[in-house]
This record gives sequence, C-alpha cells and structure tokens, in this order.
Amino acid sequence: MNYEIKQIDKNTWAIENDGVRFFLLTGSQKALMIDSGMTTENAEEIGEKLTDLPIRLINTHADIDHISGNNAFGTALMHPAEYVNYFQGSPSHPTPTPVWDGDIIDLGDRPLRIITQPGHTPGSIALLDINRRTLFSADSIQDGSIFLFGAMRNITAYRQSLDKVWACREEYDTIIPSHGSLILKPHIIPELMTFTDKIIAGEIPFKEDEIFGIKVKVYETAAAVFICG
Repeated sequence: MNYEIKQIDKNTWAIENDGVRFFLLTGSQKALMIDSGMTTENAEEIGEKLTDLPIRLINTHADIDHISGNNAFGTALMHPAEYVNYFQGSPSHPTPTPVWDGDIIDLGDRPLRIITQPGHTPGSIALLDINRRTLFSADSIQDGSIFLFGAMRNITAYRQSLDKVWACREEYDTIIPSHGSLILKPHIIPELMTFTDKIIAGEIPFKEDEIFGIKVKVYETAAAVFICG
C-alpha cells in the first residue's frame, strides 16, 4: 500500500496515493474521510493512525481511484447519481448513504456543506469547509487532468457546475483538489470557465489519443489538461 501523509493543518490531512489524494478531517466530535484512494485496501486504518475519533467516509464520486478503500467502512456517503458507477466497479461495495446538495455534515465545530458538481461524473460533489473557508473540490476544479470523456461525463454540465461554485466564491479563500497542486486559489475557476467555453466553441486545438480503449481529444491549456470525448 503506497501512500504519503501530508498534514495541512492540525485537523486536516491529505493522503497521497498513486496519483490521487484523499483526506481526513477532524472536528471536536467526529472525523470524516473524503474518498479512500486508488490502491488502499484499508483506508480506515490510515485514518485511525491520525485520530481516535469515529471516522465516517464520503465519496466525492465513484471513479475507481477514489473508492479503493471503501470496503473497510460500513457505508459511504455519496450522491445517488453515483450509485451506477459505484456498483459497476464492485457489486460487493457497502451500501451507500445518500447526500444531497446543500446538506451539512458537522464534525463538531466544523460544518461542511455539500455542493453538487455534475459533469466530470453525474454525482460529483465538492465540500465547503465553512469555518475554514476552504473548498475540497475533488476532480472538477484542479490544475491537472480533467476527464470529460466516456459514459455519463458531460462538458456542458461541467461548465454549468463551474458557474455554480463560482457563485459562492465569497465563501472560500482556498481550494484543495484531489489531483494536481495541493493548494489552489479561487482565480483558477474563471480560468477553467474560459478554456471550457473555448473547447465547446471549437476554438482550441487538440491532440488525438486513446485512454482505456476510448479515443479522446486532449486539450492542453494554461489552466488544466481537458480530456474530452
């Protein structure tokens, strides 16, 4: 099990695992693990090394690099639009518990608000760490590679999700994604908007490639790499 723990602050950790990162957040009463990694058979054990608090799991979406350690938990909080992806990967995964846009998860003096972000996947979510003014943005807002190809991914929905999260930009100062740079500033969002608009309008050149047996168009921009169908 290959991973590296990076402490962001005294109550927040990033766990880097084979090209993806997941997180452990603690409050005064509970802990929350955001995703469970790419190759972690027991993500809960990693969390138990960092806190004695009871740990719940939430998945930002059900791509395989975010759910490998799920079976260590009794359930996973997840938007229901991800259930199809989730059980395609492994029918034996623990039954998920639904979360919805606007739901608050309070760890004890640390409330987190769910913000739905469809596009990368239908049920992708971000989590706003309200008091710390930090947005855990998963895959949708990052400066690495954004996958927008294959079944159930949609660039138009993705673009609308950027509008949604930018509309609450006064509520966060820092963005922490699951790929790419660990810490980003909010100005990346309008940059992603601009390049997404240009891709939709056919104004950016692309390279043809193949990923997972799927032919894709790769758009290398100053903000991120967009990989589209």
